[in-house]
Amino acid sequence: MAASSAGIGTLLCKNINKQIEIFYPTNRRYTWCVIRRICTSISRFRCQGQIKRKSAPKELVGVVGLEVHAQIQSITKLFSGSQVRFQAPPNSLVSFFDASLPGTLPVLNRRCVEAAVMTGLALDCVINRKSLFDRKHYFYADLPAGYQITQQRRPIAVDGTLTYSHLGGTRRNTLITKSVRIKQIQLEQDSGKSLHDDRRGQTLIDLNRAGVGLMELVMEPDMSCGEEAAAAVRELQLILQALGTCQGHMDEGQLRVDANVSVHRPGDPWGVRTEVKNINSGRNLARAIDYEIQRQVGVLKNGGTVQNETRSFDLLSLSYTSPPCVHPSQVVVLEEVRAGLPELPRARRTRLVESYDILPEHSFTLVNEDGLTDYFEAVVKETKAGPRKVIGWVNQVLLGLLHHHSLSVSQSPVTPQMLAQLLNLQENGQISSSVAKQVFQELWRAPGKTAQQIIQEQDLGIVSNTTEIHRICQKVVDSHPDQVQAIRGGNKKVLNKLMGLVQKETKGRADPVLVRSILEEKTS
Repeated sequence: MAASSAGIGTLLCKNINKQIEIFYPTNRRYTWCVIRRICTSISRFRCQGQIKRKSAPKELVGVVGLEVHAQIQSITKLFSGSQVRFQAPPNSLVSFFDASLPGTLPVLNRRCVEAAVMTGLALDCVINRKSLFDRKHYFYADLPAGYQITQQRRPIAVDGTLTYSHLGGTRRNTLITKSVRIKQIQLEQDSGKSLHDDRRGQTLIDLNRAGVGLMELVMEPDMSCGEEAAAAVRELQLILQALGTCQGHMDEGQLRVDANVSVHRPGDPWGVRTEVKNINSGRNLARAIDYEIQRQVGVLKNGGTVQNETRSFDLLSLSYTSPPCVHPSQVVVLEEVRAGLPELPRARRTRLVESYDILPEHSFTLVNEDGLTDYFEAVVKETKAGPRKVIGWVNQVLLGLLHHHSLSVSQSPVTPQMLAQLLNLQENGQISSSVAKQVFQELWRAPGKTAQQIIQEQDLGIVSNTTEIHRICQKVVDSHPDQVQAIRGGNKKVLNKLMGLVQKETKGRADPVLVRSILEEKTS
């Protein structure tokens, strides 16, 4: 939860050394490894009796960890029956519990627990059979209770892994795959929203968001730059959307990222970290992290640090076993949640490449665009055209028009069945490739018609009269003696120009294979 007061932030930052010790225990092991390596080096120096020069200091590199707050896709809040709805009138979705009126008690939302468990399973986490809620005390105007119900000591899931990929290399066409450890996934309440009116010198409070269920996913500091962090968050966003546990609309605050950034020289202990809070887009995340790394590199020449701290209090526990005398509706069964996991983005990309023999970059486009994979597979299922031909139509022709008109895949006027029918007509030799693209444009403008109707109405079918094609080819040859002479002189590329002229005469309806054969015969 973001701090709303610099004074309070300073007050809560006194025990930062203790917090770093708690949250980053790997520093101890890492420091021990460095000491052991130094001792080994000294022993080797003594044995060899040689004097070695000091090596140049290593460059400072970034160390990045993330805390991602994902709003759970649920009808009601985490501990109350208030609805969850974006842009509802201010303070219209606030229950007595949300407002922290005396005597109100929390009632845990089963859906939120299932969503957290499902997310943990998808990220290969260990699901704690028993987890605890804690109180985390804040003193903010938009937090009526004065504390947040969260899970810090014993969360729902721990020790997971997120594998992500991004394009790198000098031409940015090399697929680089990395992974980041998931420290824990915990349930917690969101806060309300403070709206500052600087002109009137007042702050307005909207508690619609107070108590909305969040999953906080804590990623270990395994990343080194903004690009890696942005790729990891994008992969997580796709996983959450595939699971249906979070819609992931960052522009609506459904996915917010806090980045913990420090710099150090490889082999040295980690530097003091700073936290960049509430980042709401992948691009801004990459920019903020890279800027902070560069800022710290500059600051370290003269010195500088940033710190923070929080507290907690025990509440009731969660159990994932089935206790006696408990109604089944109150139990979250791990096996049922595991069985209901959908195909995740990384597995889907791998399956697309292996099943359809397409390029990895094509699988990225299919998976990253919502609904495009289903569209592609529906076309492949109903057409004689090969997957690589279909991918060209889907990723270039269809997607180009969708982006141009700011439409989603589900809003496409051309359905998968319509495209499959068009490709079948081309595969059967009834239309040429240029005519197929022309018909696709007509289908886009007039979705009520079929490809067959458009071809018949505009007489776009392939010219099957070989005598007529011979006549047109002869006409083109006779009217372009210079090109014919160049072809006979060995410049075979000129033949393509003559083919284009023939297709112009036939409005693209001539079989290109037949046209090439006839022209080669007449220019030989």
